[in-house]
Amino acid sequence: MTVSVGVIGLGRMAQALIFPLIERGKLQSADVIGVVGSQASVARLTPELPQGFVVVTASDSRAIDAWNAPVQLLAIKPQQLDAVAECVGPPQPGQSALLISVLAGVTLERLQSQFPGRVCVRAVPNTPCLVGEGLCGLSWGEGITAQQRQWVMEAFDPVSEVLELPESKLDAFLALTSSGPAYVALVAEAMADGAVAAGLPREQAHRLAHRTLAGTAALLDQQQLHPAQLKDMVASPGGTTMAALRKLENAGVRTALIEAVIAATEHGRALR
Repeated sequence: MTVSVGVIGLGRMAQALIFPLIERGKLQSADVIGVVGSQASVARLTPELPQGFVVVTASDSRAIDAWNAPVQLLAIKPQQLDAVAECVGPPQPGQSALLISVLAGVTLERLQSQFPGRVCVRAVPNTPCLVGEGLCGLSWGEGITAQQRQWVMEAFDPVSEVLELPESKLDAFLALTSSGPAYVALVAEAMADGAVAAGLPREQAHRLAHRTLAGTAALLDQQQLHPAQLKDMVASPGGTTMAALRKLENAGVRTALIEAVIAATEHGRALR
């Protein structure tokens, strides 16, 4: 079997990255092989995969094809890294394999140590990639070629805006963009709960909260507004919005969000 891309770990993020490349014709299904941990995962995933896409367990003899592919997407859980690395040999002689890791907190230095002979890339995509609205930070390992760099950029482009960052900035990037959807989801839930308490049906309250957040984000982005500008556009003197903003400020919401991003950054650094 000739494989162009080996996908080690085929969860939702890996699927969100690989499937658009197949749909756009950048990859052929038959040129990709996925490796998962159990036969149950193979059985569950197979009906959902594009025709010709092969998925096998790590114990299957065909799993070596994934590790011999010129491009390897590592999308396992970070706690599985040591066990996986122990089972992997160096690339075939003369081969320059590209390893793209989406594992949070796993440094390029560690990747290059545990997967010798490979050119490594750290990618930090966030969950909105699942709907093609993501952000992805990329840091390059030693020895990457211009062609490999271009391939990686184009691979993430269908599902995210791509930013090249020094690895030292990835922890802050992750704390804002990868953890950020959880902060926003918490805000959305709280806003909807407030609307339910004020009398709106729950389903309608959730829908309105989601659309309000999405519309606000689009307005900030498309008109390049500073958040304070938009706040001032909405908050009339002595009005209902100012009454609400006073409550938020008194509750320390602004400080809590600042500290949340800092805490996530520091925790990411502590994982090394």
